[in-house]
Amino acid sequence: MMTLSRQQTPSGRRYVLRTFAFMAPYVAICVAMMTTDAFDGVMGKPAGWVLAAAVSAPVIGQIWATLALMRESDEFVRMVTAKQFIIASGMAMAIATFWGFGESFAGAPHLPAWLIYPLFWAAFGLAAPFIRTSN
Repeated sequence: MMTLSRQQTPSGRRYVLRTFAFMAPYVAICVAMMTTDAFDGVMGKPAGWVLAAAVSAPVIGQIWATLALMRESDEFVRMVTAKQFIIASGMAMAIATFWGFGESFAGAPHLPAWLIYPLFWAAFGLAAPFIRTSN
């Protein structure tokens, strides 16, 4: 995928802006949850689902931003980004499946399911430098 400093296309610049627009509230909510006790009162109550939705909405938005980048880009960028997205998804699912079976059969500690999102982007970052062609 293109680096932030080399966003020369309108679709690339929109992607960067959308990413910042979605990730700023995500980070703000997560930091607030980790550093304050402001949300402790909603844990385990129906309002907790509202908090879960508020944290999940920017994640959904970021996925949409990536798909919009693919839709708005030329064929080459679309294909390379799609390949990177697919490989990263497969890597994240494989790692999550392995860990899940480790929890079930080997006594591995439980990890929350929301970790699949940062795992996906870590896999994307690892795979992207090796996927540079549309073939």
